Amino acid sequence: MAKAKKKTKKTKKRESKQRVKNRRLLLKFIAMLVITFLIYLLYCMATLPDINEAVNRTRQPSTTIAAENGNEVTTFGSVYSEVIHANDLPQYVPDAIISTEDRRFYSHFGFDIISFTRAMLTNIFLRRYAQGGSTITQQVAKNLFLTPNKNIKRKIQELMLAFWLEHKFTKEQILTLYLNRVYLGSGTYGIEAASQKYFQKSSRDLNLKEAAVIAGMLKAPSRYNPIASEKRAVERAKVVLQNMVNNNAITPMQMENALKMRLGPKKKYNVKDAMHFADWVYHDVNSYIGERNSDIYVMTTLNQDIQQAASKILADTIAANKNKNVTQGAIVVMDKRGAIKAMVGGLDYNKSQFNRAVQALRQPGSAFKTFIYLTALQDGFEPDDKVMDSPLSIGNWKPENADKKYHGEVTLTEALANSYNLATINLSEMMNRSDVIRNAKRMGITTEIENSPALALGTSEVKVIDMAAAYATLANGGYAVWPYTIKEIYSRDGFQLYQRTADAENRIIKKKIVDKLTGMMQSVINSGTGKRAKIKGFAAGKTGTSQDNRDAWFVGFNQNYITAVWLGNDNNSPMKGVSGSNLPAEIWKKVMTAAETF
Repeated sequence: MAKAKKKTKKTKKRESKQRVKNRRLLLKFIAMLVITFLIYLLYCMATLPDINEAVNRTRQPSTTIAAENGNEVTTFGSVYSEVIHANDLPQYVPDAIISTEDRRFYSHFGFDIISFTRAMLTNIFLRRYAQGGSTITQQVAKNLFLTPNKNIKRKIQELMLAFWLEHKFTKEQILTLYLNRVYLGSGTYGIEAASQKYFQKSSRDLNLKEAAVIAGMLKAPSRYNPIASEKRAVERAKVVLQNMVNNNAITPMQMENALKMRLGPKKKYNVKDAMHFADWVYHDVNSYIGERNSDIYVMTTLNQDIQQAASKILADTIAANKNKNVTQGAIVVMDKRGAIKAMVGGLDYNKSQFNRAVQALRQPGSAFKTFIYLTALQDGFEPDDKVMDSPLSIGNWKPENADKKYHGEVTLTEALANSYNLATINLSEMMNRSDVIRNAKRMGITTEIENSPALALGTSEVKVIDMAAAYATLANGGYAVWPYTIKEIYSRDGFQLYQRTADAENRIIKKKIVDKLTGMMQSVINSGTGKRAKIKGFAAGKTGTSQDNRDAWFVGFNQNYITAVWLGNDNNSPMKGVSGSNLPAEIWKKVMTAAETF
């Protein structure tokens, strides 16, 4: 028994030593954790962004593109506003925001342990991120200084910066920073920009309902802004107003009255279906006024009614002819001096930002024949002169007419009106092809043109906008045309930075030549391949179809406008039975008819 007792004492002593050893190990481990955490805190502090630099950080200046009637097409960049101080606003405006975003804003020191704990427990219970616990001060720290990346380092830095902000600024100053930097949807930053965007008034003049709508947007600016859905915005505002009641910022009666209030007047925010045009203007604007760091307002040549009509006509035509394997198109409408009145760069900008009106290179087919007949008239030919439409071969090349027939001796007018390939090639071979190329270049074709017999059939690729500009030279009597979109540019405060002046007139084709060619092109519409383009009054133009019906065109003009229409497929696959004489001619007629009604 004594021996067993003695053994027990030894065991207890050994166990006691082990416990002491374990405690020491635990203390060492805790110390290592603390030291590691402190080192990490020091690292987070050392890698904090430069606060002074962040406060003064520059932003991308905004560019607002407007149609000629003043209606907005779109705004590129972020729209900021003048600085609005929290004390400048009706008390219910900050109350709405504080009641919804951070109800203990005036009592915490930058971190709200109650909100944080509630949010954490909610997220754990729901097993997803459903609620945030950041204070307004933390949001200022995040928006002003940090990247949107979600990680431990950023969260720690956010907390450090929140403490710094609370130490550095008063609550009113922090709220002012927040109100002027927070994102509120539709490209707007700050309460003043949002108030002007959504309600056409200063934030100083917001009513209680409008204040609640703006506060409600903070949860999801893209979803709850009035442009996206006024119904959702008002439903969310009810939640905000109830929060204000719960926070004793307003009474239930004031909430009832607020729900009966009107929101500020609606604005026509966007010219529909003009984003391809807006992109083209935006990428060109700095060449007018140079690099800048201020917001600008660009007044363009775009006619909203013609633009929206052209876009709808193209979409409706393609939708009605799906069985013909036509999936894309482009339209350019300009006046006689080159002002772009409409530009449809494709069927759906949201699906493809590629602008087929100015970027696509497509074969013009017979629409290029206009340059052949122009050169022939310059060389002394007359519209009634005869040319043979007969079989020919040049090397291994044996071209044919579209109807597979030969028409014998025909006048130049007949050959152009009926788009006879063989007659046109015979005519082209009687001239210097370099003269044809020179004419096309002078009239606005900017792409390379191959000097070969196939030149006469439009095998060299061109741009839709170039074809419109070239035909505009004929429409205006022979003067060079440079397509343009920008009329005036203003700074945000209304200072004029640019105003377009009229181009010096530069005649490149004699008027008598233009008159003869225009008469021949009238025959295209009156009796030739362009009959479906016939409109009331004067009109002249030309159909065009490339090999295997891969491209179909109609380009023409009346007394006011020049319109170029192209149909095809981005993958260059053939269409089924679509040629310049049918769908493009029909689209051209509808667009020109619509343009004359506005």
